[in-house]
Amino acid sequence: MAIVGPTAAGKSEVAVRIAERVGGEVISVDSMQVYRGMDIGTAKPTVVERRGIRHHLIDVAEPEEVFTVAEFRRQGREVMDTSEAPLIIAGGSGLHFRALVDPMSFAPSDPTVRDELEEMGDESLVAELLQADPAAAEHVDLANRRRVIRAVEVLRLTGETPSGRAATAEAGKLRRYEAEIPFRAVGLDPGEDLEERVERRLAEMRSGGLVQEVRGLRDRMGPTARAAVGYREILSHLHGELDLDEAFELAGRNTMQLARRQRTWFHRDPRIRWIPWVSDPGELTERALEVLE
Repeated sequence: MAIVGPTAAGKSEVAVRIAERVGGEVISVDSMQVYRGMDIGTAKPTVVERRGIRHHLIDVAEPEEVFTVAEFRRQGREVMDTSEAPLIIAGGSGLHFRALVDPMSFAPSDPTVRDELEEMGDESLVAELLQADPAAAEHVDLANRRRVIRAVEVLRLTGETPSGRAATAEAGKLRRYEAEIPFRAVGLDPGEDLEERVERRLAEMRSGGLVQEVRGLRDRMGPTARAAVGYREILSHLHGELDLDEAFELAGRNTMQLARRQRTWFHRDPRIRWIPWVSDPGELTERALEVLE
């Protein structure tokens, strides 16, 4: 079973309630909750909020690490292969969700090559990619530096271009949403209430110690952890680039941008059943169970 949707939709609470009902365990599909110590800013469910339900793929990496989607898939598939309990996948990262349930292989990575690419400017990276694959823009967001770096890294290591990878049988199955692991999924989306929920969550993070959390982690955060929404804005504040109000205002805008991307990603997936959203988690759980059971 899977509970997916944009940030602040109540997915974690519903997943725990369902796990309590079916004797299940939760697999988190959140790209940043994997990091130890990144608790407040990722809205990671606390031990109390987990209510004794085992959660997988939370706190499995140090913030210094670059925890790849490939490693996430490897660990997640190991859980799925060995767990005897019903599993409830829950989270807002569409890529990590699909890495668990769909056919998805990953090209190799090399830290030396990656370090070289990190030193290059955006124009040089895009030029190298387009020289090898003039149609790369059809498959890679050229405004997304991380994705361009990854595409050039794969190009240098394997010779594979984005267009070439898009033409494989695996890519065809992904485009057709042909699952490798059968599942049932519901989508949660607060709709017009989302912005208010995001604002309230950020206010709780602020009063709950997010700035102190980031201050304690900033010397240990690798490039992936530093890019997390909420953390990068507070880091800018700690570096003297923004005052605190500006940092949280920017975090709010970036969180809503993230939510819009999450909505777009999940709404493309025809396998997800979207249910009418209500603020009461008990009623929301019952609505989800009507679809999942």
